[in-house]
Amino acid sequence: MNKVIVLGATGGTGQALVYELLQRNIQVIAFGRSKRKLETLIKKHNNANLTYALGDIFNYQSILEASENVDIIFQCANVPYQEMKSKLPIIGENVMQVADKLEKKIVIIDGIYVYGRQCAQGDENHPKLPNTKKGAIRLQFENLIFDKNKWTKAKPLIVRLPDYFGPSAQNTYLQPTIDGVLNNKHTIFIGNLKTSREYIYLPDAAKMIVNIAEKETSYEENWNIPGSNPISGKEIIHKIRKITNYKKRIIPLNKLMISLIGRFNPFMREIIEMMYITKEGFILNGDKYQNRIGPIVRTDFDKALKETLNRADD
Repeated sequence: MNKVIVLGATGGTGQALVYELLQRNIQVIAFGRSKRKLETLIKKHNNANLTYALGDIFNYQSILEASENVDIIFQCANVPYQEMKSKLPIIGENVMQVADKLEKKIVIIDGIYVYGRQCAQGDENHPKLPNTKKGAIRLQFENLIFDKNKWTKAKPLIVRLPDYFGPSAQNTYLQPTIDGVLNNKHTIFIGNLKTSREYIYLPDAAKMIVNIAEKETSYEENWNIPGSNPISGKEIIHKIRKITNYKKRIIPLNKLMISLIGRFNPFMREIIEMMYITKEGFILNGDKYQNRIGPIVRTDFDKALKETLNRADD
């Protein structure tokens, strides 16, 4: 792997991947719609291996032209919950059509909604029984990616992450809490404070995603990447207060409260059906990664949280 393109490079996962790839002296094309954001990314890294290509994930031709001379396509672009039904299939068609035409490897970053409620060990063979509309859409997306009748020359793989956090994270369950703390305002916590859940630190995820992508034998498969040991909202808030000396109130939001906020906020309205995850949790199994790639990368949670909260100083 000498040269890659990262689609959605200015998003949370995209930024983490760009950083990790540059650390390995790999040439990176950052692909996105915003020239301002891409130029900011270039300036931040100040690395000759990083260039950018302006384009639109919904425009097949722009992806095709930017991806011609790369070894691997990393697909990190995403859409808001409320636009998933109409726009996710377009993204899937576009990126797979490009990968197939150019005969490229493609790494798709996705979440755990395809599994639905946890009913077995959270490995790659967990039954895919989505219990939400978004889970069903994600399962259709997976079926599109791995459709061997449609794509005969592309080599895809899907990496599944639990909810994540980190200095570059955006639009995650923890983000409203972290943003409120950084702004020193009263804030919220989405979900039950007592439920222990799995979170992954984005820089750790990026390292493991690249490790998987480097292996020729990784493709045409699903890969689960587990996070840190499960931790409750109550424990996270305690750690945040200890790190920042934050004193203001953090209000836990249950399903009813989110439904009320959702009358005025389309993002919150779409979160409602996903609240089962915040109540029940879902733990991924990393045996496949450990057996075929290597040790799970896990930054100490306190250190990872401190680095995330210190992003305001960057």
